Amino acid sequence: MKRILLALLLLLPCFAITLEAQNLQRVEPPFWWTGMANESLQIMVYGPNIATQKASINYPGVQLMSTQTVANPNYLFLNLEISQGAEPGLIPIIFQAGGQAFAVQYELKAREAQSKRIQGVTSEDFIYLLMPDRFANGNPENDVIEGMEQTESSRTQQYARHGGDLQGIADHLDYFQELGVTALWLNPIIESNQPKESYHGYATTDHYKVDPRFGTNQDFKALADACHQRGIKLVWDVVHNHVGNYHWFIKDLPDPSWVHQWEAGFTKTSYRAPTLMDPYASQKDKTLMENGWFDHHMPDLNQKNPLVAKYLTQNNIWWIEYAGLDGLRIDTYAYPDQGFMADWAKEILTEYPQLGMFGETWVHGIPVQAWFTEKNGWKADSYLPATTDFQLYYAINDALSQPFGWTEGVARLYYTLAQDFVYEDPMKKVVFLDNHDLGRFYSMAGEDFGKYQMGITFLLTTRGIPQIYYGTEVLMKNHWDNSNHDKVREEFPGGWEGDKQNKFTRAGRTEQEQKAFETVKTLANFRKSSSAIKTGKLMQFVPENGVYVYFRYDEKQTVMVILNQNDSTQEVDFRRFAERLDGFSQAIDVLGAKQVRDLSKLKVEGTSATVLLLQE
Repeated sequence: MKRILLALLLLLPCFAITLEAQNLQRVEPPFWWTGMANESLQIMVYGPNIATQKASINYPGVQLMSTQTVANPNYLFLNLEISQGAEPGLIPIIFQAGGQAFAVQYELKAREAQSKRIQGVTSEDFIYLLMPDRFANGNPENDVIEGMEQTESSRTQQYARHGGDLQGIADHLDYFQELGVTALWLNPIIESNQPKESYHGYATTDHYKVDPRFGTNQDFKALADACHQRGIKLVWDVVHNHVGNYHWFIKDLPDPSWVHQWEAGFTKTSYRAPTLMDPYASQKDKTLMENGWFDHHMPDLNQKNPLVAKYLTQNNIWWIEYAGLDGLRIDTYAYPDQGFMADWAKEILTEYPQLGMFGETWVHGIPVQAWFTEKNGWKADSYLPATTDFQLYYAINDALSQPFGWTEGVARLYYTLAQDFVYEDPMKKVVFLDNHDLGRFYSMAGEDFGKYQMGITFLLTTRGIPQIYYGTEVLMKNHWDNSNHDKVREEFPGGWEGDKQNKFTRAGRTEQEQKAFETVKTLANFRKSSSAIKTGKLMQFVPENGVYVYFRYDEKQTVMVILNQNDSTQEVDFRRFAERLDGFSQAIDVLGAKQVRDLSKLKVEGTSATVLLLQE
């Protein structure tokens, strides 16, 4: 038998051939690394009646601690311990049953040096969010992939695939650098092989494979490397709550407990996050919130199942290690099991302490948002460093749409930031004006350029990590429409060959679009060199007469920001701000690119933003 097994191993030169030869369909993760902080690894093996096989491993530094079966005999889970002394190589996993045996060679790779990888995402960054299918088409040959569920690519159909891909993103790295972007957040790029509306990527069908209409795993690794060479970081979009109903493991469910099942059939979540912390909430409401499905085509994963939890956690680690990711954005953070989310975050950050991480908490109320991330005695530690700051998003839009009052208009910004005491570290919050699920900011501002400039200025000078949505810098517009989400997900003009307009270039922009682009570019690049804005303190003054003034400052630098929401010009008396102006006699108007010689008072135009770099 030993000779037979040795002969079998010699006949298995590569992983893919091994799987095909033995009728195994999947081994996940497809490979792993030496030297990981967590020495445990769980391998899912999938193939006809694989659970009837007895598995064994004989490899220095690697032990097969146990195997697990589930209701479906097509799955077998192998629990390994990989010691710190284990060497890279091919681990032969022997499967035996009925006097027959075959082997799978499982690759253990050497980790890349961690010193220059996985830099994290912090308040020093400026994140650019883009939807890969709608940004730029760099490789028309992958627009349609034979055999996939959605068989067409049509730029005239909003819910169809349009052809944007990873190569299109790589082709515009110069554009991001010119704009002042330091990090890219891509909507999910792993396979979403659904029969319709698959372009957005939030209905995963294969956790370990880039959607071939975007490119390959190797293409993504190449993009990550190219970004890092230019000092641009990458944020990976994680979806733990659900998958697509065409996911391969949904089609052949490992166990009924893999997803949440309801006796009544399909049951949608209530979307009521406050039930999780409401001291008076019924258990029925909590269960509906956590276990209800997001939509008919999105089965709700049961993270309380340890195998599901391990699968999701290892998948995230695999992509971080594979591509050297700098941050994670967690989709629908409030909907998965919160105990799992805490355990997950702790394990990820133990492996990658420097990793950036923020959860999407689309909720109402500052305490509700704070509940998910803060160590304030309300609940057990979530280990989540940050969330998207929807409360400040609401405040920005109210500030630009409401007349000034005691708590209205720009006073909304003041009152919202005044409640930062509930957060452990407000500087980690991700601040935004719009995203792929919201009306575009220029439209929300009533296509008023003054309000647009005020919003952009606030975004890039307030505390936290600023994030802009693709096209906002060139005044792409449209309101959110529940019947047509794609109105805010249109193509970036110039991303497709033959486009009549190319907004990636100065020549392709209108005068107003260029002015918007320059506003973002000027502030983003100023921000890069401004220690006060990136990591400094914030001091705000109670707004008066529709004028809101705040300072960003540290030992090296002080920046003064003035937002005037009035239609008319206002003269601002600087004596009120003496405690922050002490020692300064002049300033540089960053947006106006001019010197300000008198710091006793200043006239500011109506509906405008002024940014002053103070000088002695």
